[in-house]
Amino acid sequence: MSSLTGRTALVTGGSRGMGAAIALRLAREGADVALTYVHSETAAHEVVTEIEAMGRRGFAIRADAADPGDAAGAVERAADDLGHLDVLVNNAGIGVLGPLADLSLADVDRVLAVNVRGVILASQAAAGRLRDGGRIITIGSCIAQRVPGPGATLYATSKAALIGLNKALARELGGRRITANLVQPGPVDTDMTALGRFGSADEVASLVGYLAGDEAAYITGTELSVDGGHAA
Repeated sequence: MSSLTGRTALVTGGSRGMGAAIALRLAREGADVALTYVHSETAAHEVVTEIEAMGRRGFAIRADAADPGDAAGAVERAADDLGHLDVLVNNAGIGVLGPLADLSLADVDRVLAVNVRGVILASQAAAGRLRDGGRIITIGSCIAQRVPGPGATLYATSKAALIGLNKALARELGGRRITANLVQPGPVDTDMTALGRFGSADEVASLVGYLAGDEAAYITGTELSVDGGHAA
């Protein structure tokens, strides 16, 4: 029996890239999976089709993490449509890179709205809907641990905020056996890794699959890097 059989999950930003890999990994482990998207409706439905081909339930929700109603509403809809909620993966995120002097107020507001406020609101909503023993898994970035060069001030700030949020969630929800963990993917550049290569979305997804399962029940409040040694 797969480790997530009978469980349900919501993956934000699950229509492409790392989010799609995570959604498919959770489905392969036995979970029914909802995912959110903003623009790529076709890509979202392609992921859902793959989930359903595994014999799992899947559906896509159009939701912009920058919109407070969408951020929380996606969690509520996923829990309602799936019948309950066991796993929230906060994957949706954006990056605005460039010199500090060139950042506009709109840039700051948009990045913090998606990367920080959206995660807080989704986690808050999930805290009210997750079954005891549930999981909150947030996707951060290795840039929160080591910034490789100029131009990443805003993005690094937004991802660093998730470190404190994750620890606080672990403390607040631990009494219900709900774990909260932060995955820090990377690397930014291959010459800064011990392994000398880029990682893959599937390698990040494999860690998320593990954290969502029973074997990770005693892991909470921690950061786990999947970065080839970038932050070593």
